[in-house]
Amino acid sequence: MNSLVIEAQVIEALRGCFDPEIPVNIYELGLIYDIKVESSGAVEIRMTLTSPNCPVAQSLPSEVEARVKAVPGVTEAKIELVWDPPWEPSKMSEAARLQLGMM
Repeated sequence: MNSLVIEAQVIEALRGCFDPEIPVNIYELGLIYDIKVESSGAVEIRMTLTSPNCPVAQSLPSEVEARVKAVPGVTEAKIELVWDPPWEPSKMSEAARLQLGMM
C-alpha cells in the first residue's frame, strides 16, 4: 500500500484520539510532531503532551500506538514521546482554536 495513503489513514485514526482535558483531538491540538511511514508499512510518530504532568502520560502513547497498528497496511508502530520543543497553544490548528473559542 502507498505510504501516502497509509499516512492519511494514520492521521484519520489520530483524529479519533482525544486529550481528556481538552475536547479536541490530538492531531488538531498539535501534539503530533512528526509521522514517518516506511515503504514496509512501519510507522514512526513523534508526539508530545500538553504538559509533562498530563494525567494520560502513560496511557495516551499506548492508545496512539494501538490506533496506528489498526490502520490497514501498517506493519508496526513506534511512538516516541518528546518534550522538546514543548507544546504550546500556537501549535493547534485553526480548527482547534475555533472549536475552543480562541479566535
